[in-house]
Amino acid sequence: MSQSIEPTTYKNGFRQPSEGEPWLFPKPGAEDVPAGPHYVTPPSVDVVTAPVNNALGQSALRSWPTIFNGTNNPDGVPDWWNPSTDVDVLIVGAGPTGLETAVSLVRQGVSFRILDKGETPLPTGRADAVLPRYLETLNSWGISTDVSEEGPIIERTAAWRDGKVLFHGRSHQSDSRFRGLHVITQGQLERIFVRDLLRHQVLVERCTTLKEYDISESENPERPIRAVIRNDKTGREETVRAKFLVGSDGASSMIRKQLKIPFHGVSTDVYWAITDGKFESDYPHAWIFGCYLSTEHGCCIIIPREDGHIRLYTQLNLSLIERVRKTRQENDPTFKEAGGKVDVHSITPEEVLEQSNRIFAPYTVKFASPLTWYAIWKVSERVAESFSSEDLRVHLAGDAAHVHSVFGAFGLNASILDAANLGWKLGYCSRGLSPIESLLPSYDKERRLHAANVVEISGKYLRYCCDSDEPVPHTHEQGKDLGAEAIKHAVRGEPYGFAKPGEKLPEQLYLADFYQKYGAFMLGLDVAYGKSNLFPRQDEAAVPVVVDNGVRAPNPRVSLDSGTTGYLYDMMKGGKYIHLIVFASSIEGLVKDNLQRFAQSLANPSGFYSRYGGRDLFNIVVVTKRLPFEIDAILAGPEFQVLKEAATIVYDDQPPDEDGHTMWGVDHGTGAVVAVRPDLWVGRTVRPDQVDELDKYFSEFLIPQVKKGVDGVNGVNGVNGTNGVNGVNGVNGLDDANGVSGVYGVNGVNGHAHTH
Repeated sequence: MSQSIEPTTYKNGFRQPSEGEPWLFPKPGAEDVPAGPHYVTPPSVDVVTAPVNNALGQSALRSWPTIFNGTNNPDGVPDWWNPSTDVDVLIVGAGPTGLETAVSLVRQGVSFRILDKGETPLPTGRADAVLPRYLETLNSWGISTDVSEEGPIIERTAAWRDGKVLFHGRSHQSDSRFRGLHVITQGQLERIFVRDLLRHQVLVERCTTLKEYDISESENPERPIRAVIRNDKTGREETVRAKFLVGSDGASSMIRKQLKIPFHGVSTDVYWAITDGKFESDYPHAWIFGCYLSTEHGCCIIIPREDGHIRLYTQLNLSLIERVRKTRQENDPTFKEAGGKVDVHSITPEEVLEQSNRIFAPYTVKFASPLTWYAIWKVSERVAESFSSEDLRVHLAGDAAHVHSVFGAFGLNASILDAANLGWKLGYCSRGLSPIESLLPSYDKERRLHAANVVEISGKYLRYCCDSDEPVPHTHEQGKDLGAEAIKHAVRGEPYGFAKPGEKLPEQLYLADFYQKYGAFMLGLDVAYGKSNLFPRQDEAAVPVVVDNGVRAPNPRVSLDSGTTGYLYDMMKGGKYIHLIVFASSIEGLVKDNLQRFAQSLANPSGFYSRYGGRDLFNIVVVTKRLPFEIDAILAGPEFQVLKEAATIVYDDQPPDEDGHTMWGVDHGTGAVVAVRPDLWVGRTVRPDQVDELDKYFSEFLIPQVKKGVDGVNGVNGVNGTNGVNGVNGVNGLDDANGVSGVYGVNGVNGHAHTH
């Protein structure tokens, strides 16, 4: 959504244009207003979305300050808003990355505060589309439909050079349920996240900045971060104590600079002018995603948007670039390093349109509406040398950690992977489920590897389309060792192209070859992480599934019950659970014996399941080739009772050549248990009877929540005892967390009706 919603009516059962402001209550001039308390439509404001516009006028976006502006609410903050000065996580920056991190933490019950210097969410502009893997993550948080149904879905690409077609065909194809590239403005995405936080009684603290912070383990071991935050409107300062600090404060990150972390890479000589609006053109593929290349003048990128709008990226020529370089921003050292937005008053939209027409020749393009966004952007390609401080208390995410070109739509989409990766790890450490030193180093190692790959792949794409011979930065070796094998296998491009290694392709096949090689990576699906304690190396001959550790968990179609079909991911929601996917085949022979061993381990108070948290930590999903009406008889014995109580059962009744067992490559002779992390990456795979191997795996990064011993598990004074954890007065007891009046009790969240 890049402009105000037009009035509509659904009187006839479908959307039709209307008049006035049908959302207002009471209606202006109405005489029959209810006498008692009643709903009143909150006030709206019209926000001009483009600081400079064309000759066709201005465009405005209707916004609702009392809903979206957080603490900068014109009616004041709600009575329920009383943030603590002691929190688990302090998030600085409420763009998509900071908001996504907050959305992850709030689902784990982790306390946090989130600050932003801006008065409102971004109205419009900036990032423009989300990839399938992004939506799979949002689906696990329960908010994917708000995003996936906003704008058009891109599944085709057209590329031309000098009036001739280079490529026109299917693109952005994937095995994900979300298929292609989903168009949505960054501002709309931020508003979706803000609404989600509001439902959880969290406000973004607007007009608020981090003035200073320091870290002292000796002064406060539990919350060693002391941060001074300042409301820039009122001047009020406040000291906040936190366990962790997240720097999602953009490419010019103050937090990255204070940590003295280098930002490796290059600042290119490529400048884009970005114009959002409606256009008229005789170019045959003007409303199809793609690019138009001119050997002499540069490149334009076309992104179809909602309601017939288009985003047009236009590469600026040398004369326009020279004018940009004379602006004050160009002489700012921070801007030279980080790139980003340039003063738009240096070049008019009409001058940009002239450049667009030079590139599109012999075709023409002209404005058909006011612009809904206008910006000039310089491309920088950089990756921070580390995404985490040495003490693992401060972490960078999003643009604060990496910047790159628009090619591939990686910016916003890399940020969600940062947030999903960091969010569950901060949550586990904050909740005492994982040791900091065992879990948090993996954030830098995993996400910096992906960021380095993004800069390289996006850089290749940029240089081809913009005809640049500037070397692509290779940042994999900058910072702590990522591992040669991880670097080599992180993007599986070469075997899948059209050409043999070293063979040169004709130009008309270059983009088709590029999409063939890197399509899965560009959709966020081929994001492999290197081997570590979270992704141990395994003997392929002994592993009961084909899917490797450290890759995206495949998401097959399954039947959820006799009357409902869906996907495996539908049973893997919440954002805080380690998912144990039990592939049980037809539950007979050795597979049934192995499954019985697994079920016995769930009932064992000393087993991994009980010790590490039980159903508060693990989400068990059994995938079987049996049908719903058969399962009760198959699992009738008392030995399976605990499994039936702890697990959700889904039915893999697709034909064998497309079912879940085949997709995962499951050994039907043994069955399998796959540990899938909260961010939906495969951690470890074992046979169902290898519960000791699962215990060993979890011991690498989890803290036992119960202890073994006489007074321990199920003991009078120990864990699960009368006064201990899971006891009458302890955690899971009558008066505390998980008790009658506690967090997981009858009157608390997730009580007797607790489900995954």
